Amino acid sequence: MLFHVQMDVNLPSDLPADVAGEIKAREKVYSQALQKSGKWRHIWRLVGEYANYSIFDVESNAELHDILTGLPLFPYMKISVTPLCRHPSSIRDDDV
Repeated sequence: MLFHVQMDVNLPSDLPADVAGEIKAREKVYSQALQKSGKWRHIWRLVGEYANYSIFDVESNAELHDILTGLPLFPYMKISVTPLCRHPSSIRDDDV
């Protein structure tokens, strides 16, 4: 199942820099492992924002929920999820 996910991050201004840095480092390791597994297919930064658009390829809504709530930055995120399906005009075979 493919999902478009928008993640907007809002770290508190009073969060110590070392704590924020440690959370971001764990987030990078976690997200890159998911990308290597194929679950997190694409990630794009939104210019001028602390936000991203991502495409996930997972087995179920529950799996996506578990992945998203496992993000170290999850407590500081507003997340919007949109299910996707293959467009009949797509020429890509991997858009399942």
